[in-house]
Amino acid sequence: MIHNLGEVNSLIQLYMAQLRDVHVQQDSLRFRKNMERLGACMAYEISKTFNYEERETETSLGTAITRHPTDRIVLATILRAGLPLHQGLLDMIDHAGNAFVSAYRKHHKDGSFEIKLEYMSCPDLEGTTLILCDPMIATGASIVLALQELLKNGTPKSIHLATAIASVQGIEHAERMFPEADIWLGGLDEELTAKSYIVPGLGDAGDLSFGPKVQD
Repeated sequence: MIHNLGEVNSLIQLYMAQLRDVHVQQDSLRFRKNMERLGACMAYEISKTFNYEERETETSLGTAITRHPTDRIVLATILRAGLPLHQGLLDMIDHAGNAFVSAYRKHHKDGSFEIKLEYMSCPDLEGTTLILCDPMIATGASIVLALQELLKNGTPKSIHLATAIASVQGIEHAERMFPEADIWLGGLDEELTAKSYIVPGLGDAGDLSFGPKVQD
């Protein structure tokens, strides 16, 4: 199921506007902070799908009946661009386990590229609620490959994909490969360039967060 949080008036609209704004983007600290804020908002929305149980909580004046999530949650992200979004999710779901996948585009001289995975750190995923975040879903190839790699560590009971901006093509690919997953996004854009960058998008989320890198 697709959950386009950018279609509903909330502070997400403000954070998305600032993430896209080429002038605001010049401040990498502010860019990272806005991505973290978006992650926190998404964590709140995704938490509505968790299972909860009632418990007694002792207060200074008596006992209150409170509700606590019972899911074993794992937050996963794709290095390096996904780190600020991941941090925002973790700030809200601070009891979660964490997984990390290294994925990048290996460009060729003819302009084509392939997705390379080189590193993964992941807990047991059997029976968990898995939330995999990546700030951009362009073609969908990276997040699909990362998820396939993660699932070698067990079968979650539910899967959530969280992204700031996705292309229509990327969402269609992710849905086709993992129809059981819930997909949460801050914005949906129609176009991809010839080099598979989202238009209007926001640019390279990794570079905007952490500075430019040497292209291989």
